[in-house]
Amino acid sequence: MGASSPVVHGYPHLATVRAAITALHKRLSYEGLQAYAVSVAPADVAFADHDDLHLGAQRVARALVQHLRLPEARMIVGFREMQHAANVELAAGPEYFIELNDRFRTHRRDIGAALAHEITHVLLHRLDLTFPGTRDNEILTDTATTYLGAGWLLLDAFREDGVSSQKLGYLTPEEFGYVLAKRAALFGEDASPWFTSPQAYPAYTAGAGLAGRDTRQPPLAAAGWAGRRRYAKDRRYAQEHGTAPAAPGSPTPLYSFEPGPAGLRVSFPCPTCCQRIRVGVRGQVRVRCGVCGAVLDCDT
Repeated sequence: MGASSPVVHGYPHLATVRAAITALHKRLSYEGLQAYAVSVAPADVAFADHDDLHLGAQRVARALVQHLRLPEARMIVGFREMQHAANVELAAGPEYFIELNDRFRTHRRDIGAALAHEITHVLLHRLDLTFPGTRDNEILTDTATTYLGAGWLLLDAFREDGVSSQKLGYLTPEEFGYVLAKRAALFGEDASPWFTSPQAYPAYTAGAGLAGRDTRQPPLAAAGWAGRRRYAKDRRYAQEHGTAPAAPGSPTPLYSFEPGPAGLRVSFPCPTCCQRIRVGVRGQVRVRCGVCGAVLDCDT
């Protein structure tokens, strides 16, 4: 959290973000994710300047606990000077202690964003869902917060001008936009009309563009002409040599070829849950993802 440090842009954490989306699908299942189909509403987490600081923070925390389906979880919110935006004490519960940076005493509009991240830590703790290492675990938390309907607050907390900047969370603004777009594709819900930050919507649009390209990568049938041409070249090489380099121009490899028991196979990520799918190279085929159940038309 910083009011003057430069904001990193782009997709430096994209591989971990995609792994986090896959992990959420595996841990919660399709049916479990449906409980989060509606995002937390702006009115439920609004914080006016005239609201009592502690009572208002408790009210917003309760709304987020209810949204994230945390039973019997009471959040006690306090404020103190610290380097980071917030911190939560993860214990057995049912009471959890959240400390917010003193800066939020005067920047109350972003209290909901900070609480959303910390309360998602509690949810993941109860689900026993973690990634190794602090960095990857925080990226998992940001991704889960966003994918489960509370992370639009984190993107809305991003503000940047010629003098200062502020961003909450570990994801870049564009990565938050990417996860929001993945969520929108899954549930048919667009949270972008709720943004109050002028910089949030362009970041969402950029991330949504990348998420859209995920649905048009070969061997998916919706791939464009250039992608299909490159794929055909790589496939021909793989058929002659047994393998081929992954598609270039992507932050992480999208498709790759490998020998299989019945011939050449192609591996590629599901555009919904990012789980890698392996299927034999045999032309037009319809594939069902084993994790999220998405049915994909492919031309392998």
